[in-house]
Amino acid sequence: MGVGILGGLRIVEISAFVAAPLGGATLAAMGADVIRVDPPGGGVDIGRWPLHRGRSLYWAGLNQGKRSVTIDMRQDSGQEKVAKLITAPGEGGGIFLTNLPVLGWNSYDTLKKLRGDLIMVVITGNRDGSAAVDYTVNAALGFPFVTGPEDAEGPVNHVLPAWDAMTGFLASTAILAADRHRRLTGEGQLVEVSLADVGLAVAGHLGFIGEAVLEVEPRGRFGNHVFGTFGRDFVTRDGRRVMILALTPRQWRGLVEATGLSGEFRNLEARLGLYFNNEGDRWRGRQDICELIQAWVSVRTLASVAAALDTHRVLWGPYQTFKELVEQDPRASPANPLFAVVEHPDLGAYPTPGSPLRFGAAGAVAPRRSPKLGEHTEEVLREFGL
Repeated sequence: MGVGILGGLRIVEISAFVAAPLGGATLAAMGADVIRVDPPGGGVDIGRWPLHRGRSLYWAGLNQGKRSVTIDMRQDSGQEKVAKLITAPGEGGGIFLTNLPVLGWNSYDTLKKLRGDLIMVVITGNRDGSAAVDYTVNAALGFPFVTGPEDAEGPVNHVLPAWDAMTGFLASTAILAADRHRRLTGEGQLVEVSLADVGLAVAGHLGFIGEAVLEVEPRGRFGNHVFGTFGRDFVTRDGRRVMILALTPRQWRGLVEATGLSGEFRNLEARLGLYFNNEGDRWRGRQDICELIQAWVSVRTLASVAAALDTHRVLWGPYQTFKELVEQDPRASPANPLFAVVEHPDLGAYPTPGSPLRFGAAGAVAPRRSPKLGEHTEEVLREFGL
């Protein structure tokens, strides 16, 4: 294993929760030296659930591969040390990532006086700097009113902090883009990104905003149907649920062949005046299509359904709990080179991911453990003469 494609890049991170820590972890997984600075005893996310043996699995996962430093940033002496750490000389350094308030000592204008080519990426909730988190951003975007069963009343939240995750990955992209600009021009810069803007941008790219402006009727709820195409969950004879989709004409033909229902589907097309090779017509006829496919699935076991669908290259997948994922699915085990079993301090050993990016001409970085809080404080301060 080499040092990774980002070997030589150094980022100082002062962060909490998901977006900024994930941005740092993304860079660390590709070989960057990411130094996370926390107050003694840890920040507000040090004990966030889920916990194991009293330690946060959440904190461990978002900080694996980083060096952990604790410094009291309420004191002038601590602020001075961190400022010098952020702006320490050397190629590849002078990069600061944060989603915490930047006022006075850790502002871009102040730190730039110590290093003129400073790159600083600041993540906020809203564009104006006011507070917002993934769950409040998602609430305002409209997604909770198209999520959930068709007969649900009121908003339905989902559990994946999607805007946090997207913002974290985008923050790592911002650092790499700013570093490229600095290498070409010698200029550093302040980069700002908000969770709300990321959510709005994605909603725009996916057509939700255009649809809301141009269409009279608002988007409704459609349960587990995939909007505008064909896809839904079905229950097998042995009580397992599978997701089956047909997004393209080839996939639709594969599904028809796998189920042996070509005659039934032709009759259904004639009765409804639809042509199921057309994605929109599959959406219009979804209820009747689902009745035929559910009848086919319901008399077969998961194994039988899987064999038929795989033979005809149908797009499908089983529903699994997290337990079933780690116990039965080789993709979540060391059989997948993404993972390695890593011993984490105070937690134990479990499959730990590295970077999902695979570079053909650069050394990979083996999945690395999470640090103990403050584990590298003396090492880092010594290294930078602090």
